[in-house]
Amino acid sequence: MNTNEQLRQQIRNDYAGIASATSESVATTGSCCAGACGVTETIDANELAEKIGYTKDELEALPADANMGLSCGNPTIIANLKEGETILDLGSGGGFDIFLAGPKVGKTGKAIGIDMTPQMIDKARANIDHYTKTTGLTNVEFRLGEIEHLPVPDASVDVIISNCVLNLSMDKQQVWNEISRVLKPGGRVAISDIALLSEVPSEIKEILEAWAGCVAGAIPIEDMRQQMVNAGMDNLTLTPKPHYVDALTAANDPLYAKVTALLPEGQTAADVITSVDILATKPCGCASGCC
Repeated sequence: MNTNEQLRQQIRNDYAGIASATSESVATTGSCCAGACGVTETIDANELAEKIGYTKDELEALPADANMGLSCGNPTIIANLKEGETILDLGSGGGFDIFLAGPKVGKTGKAIGIDMTPQMIDKARANIDHYTKTTGLTNVEFRLGEIEHLPVPDASVDVIISNCVLNLSMDKQQVWNEISRVLKPGGRVAISDIALLSEVPSEIKEILEAWAGCVAGAIPIEDMRQQMVNAGMDNLTLTPKPHYVDALTAANDPLYAKVTALLPEGQTAADVITSVDILATKPCGCASGCC
């Protein structure tokens, strides 16, 4: 098994454990995006979600276990979703953002979640009944698959969202190539993710648990921008958002404490790591009829 496959399996195992946990805050062992091992001890999942842009009303409308503390932003806010659109969530977990997006695209729209972890797909599908009962909608579905190889036809999606997942990929350029492939001409991207404000010491990348903590796989913002350009994306906007790292640093999160300990004296994790809102569109082209 090569190193990339070992890391992919490590991530899959970590998230399988999170999906199997029953605590609302999750992450009593192992790693997760909301800071390695100890979200339960440092910050509640709903409290973290509110700090990064979700409302109490949104959180209360969700199935009880859909919010597992794995978000670093709120892509449904920046996506500007419209009735009738097809939305695709890369790394949808227990369905958190899909269940919020579904009512926004309405009964004529479709909200599709993709996740590579069978346990997460099982959890999300188990939550569909609650969603249908509370909204009256049947417009969500979840598919098992990897974000580097999306189980979605070409040019079939209006909007792609993702929440703290792209950084986990070992082939991020391929992810952006896939995003470009499945978007309709004129389609758009609204992603929240983790990026680096500067390079981090190699020791941080060697902390295996940090892969599922969304740190070791993070890349500089400008590298992310170049990958998007390479994939043919247009109208790029990448906006650093400090709220996520600030919240976890203030809560003495174990992973971010480890990161800070490996940085030069006087620096904290927030000096080198940030959440970032990513907006982009796939060029329209008049031949497609969308201009």
